[in-house]
Amino acid sequence: MSSVAITKDTYLMWYESMLLMRKFEEKTGQLYGQQKIRGFCHLYIGQEAVLAGAMSVIKKGDSMITTYRDHAHALALGTSPNAIMAEMYGKATGCSKGKGGSMHLFDKENYFYGGHAIVGGQIPLGAGIAFASKYKGEDFVNLCYMGDGAVRQGALNETFNMAMLWKLPVVFICENNGYAMGTSVARTTNMTDIYKMGLAYDMPSAPVDGMDPVAVHNAMDEAIERARKGEGPTFLEMRTYRYKGHSMSDPQKYRTKDEVESYKAKDPIEVVKQAILKEKYADEAWIESIDAKVKGIVDEAVKFAEESPYPEASELYTDVYVQKDYPYIMD
Repeated sequence: MSSVAITKDTYLMWYESMLLMRKFEEKTGQLYGQQKIRGFCHLYIGQEAVLAGAMSVIKKGDSMITTYRDHAHALALGTSPNAIMAEMYGKATGCSKGKGGSMHLFDKENYFYGGHAIVGGQIPLGAGIAFASKYKGEDFVNLCYMGDGAVRQGALNETFNMAMLWKLPVVFICENNGYAMGTSVARTTNMTDIYKMGLAYDMPSAPVDGMDPVAVHNAMDEAIERARKGEGPTFLEMRTYRYKGHSMSDPQKYRTKDEVESYKAKDPIEVVKQAILKEKYADEAWIESIDAKVKGIVDEAVKFAEESPYPEASELYTDVYVQKDYPYIMD
């Protein structure tokens, strides 16, 4: 039973937040093609329900850490679209001061701790953030996202063991979109039910329809409530799908067009939109107003990034080393 009810406002929030993620990513893809954004770039298009369903459950102070497919995560947690776009442009006004780019977004004020390019590297860090919260007697939960490729890293097993031993307030979320770059899950393991990996540690684990924000909301609600009660971590396998390639340079020859279209037929944004109209939570005029609002936000983000300055050369060595005057740094 969900402790956080799904209401009319929940559906309206889901539509607007998912649409912003989608339109922001579509614009990002266009700008990458124009070489306005450089380096590596990984789009989240198709997976929006995984985040929307979680955002309707968490509270301010709950933290998040994720992979390099991180634009939508930062948006969902409240990072300014302007700061994200500027970061991808490499501008000084970016959320990582123009030094991180697409794969290394960071926003301490909104409890977003990356954006990590090392596959699986964020998994022990997520547990560490949860450990810090528990140590300080706080009531916050860390959401630690990973891809289906990352679960093959040894760090996952070490982290799961410690998280269960110490009953850490962390929810591990595998965004299983079927492919680790271009390699299907079935080619890397004889056990394609990824959630079962958590069962070896007696960790509550379950598969979730990651294309349905209602299913995501209910699963995350239960997991987060368990973590807040001091009962430890949960491992959720969000079965989702990305409509675009692994990165902008991916020709996607490993899957068929029919496969992609079969997932687009249950697109979470369209499903939520139709539910809003069917239940009369809002009308077509509201839908159109949100579409226009989101377009304006994305256009403003691009304008902000275009007009922002690049970092000064003197910034090259800033934030590379910890300042010596920190109280815990020994001589």
